[in-house]
Amino acid sequence: MVTTGADEDRVFAALANGTRREVLRLLRERGPQPVQALADHFAMRRPSLSEHLKVLREAGLVSETRSGRQRIYQLEAAPLAEVQEWLHPYERFWRDRLKGLGELLDRIPDDET
Repeated sequence: MVTTGADEDRVFAALANGTRREVLRLLRERGPQPVQALADHFAMRRPSLSEHLKVLREAGLVSETRSGRQRIYQLEAAPLAEVQEWLHPYERFWRDRLKGLGELLDRIPDDET
């Protein structure tokens, strides 16, 4: 899936909020969940959680299915893979910097006290 800049902005905006990241963690660890099961983890009213779920759904990070009167939410990980792809060059940058720091520290003699 190729995203546009607007799609990427929606994903990053969705991930910027701690409540939404926690919803994603719950769905990753526990699998698909009804809204009420998710709401039980938060000190907020269900309509507030529904707004967070809407943002996640619009970003493509969760999908919603109906089972009777329940709405079941499921993690959709594809946009997260795109975030990882975007982050990869920065991870490589910091890994190289830390390796250089480690090499510098290895050259500094230890104090013998």
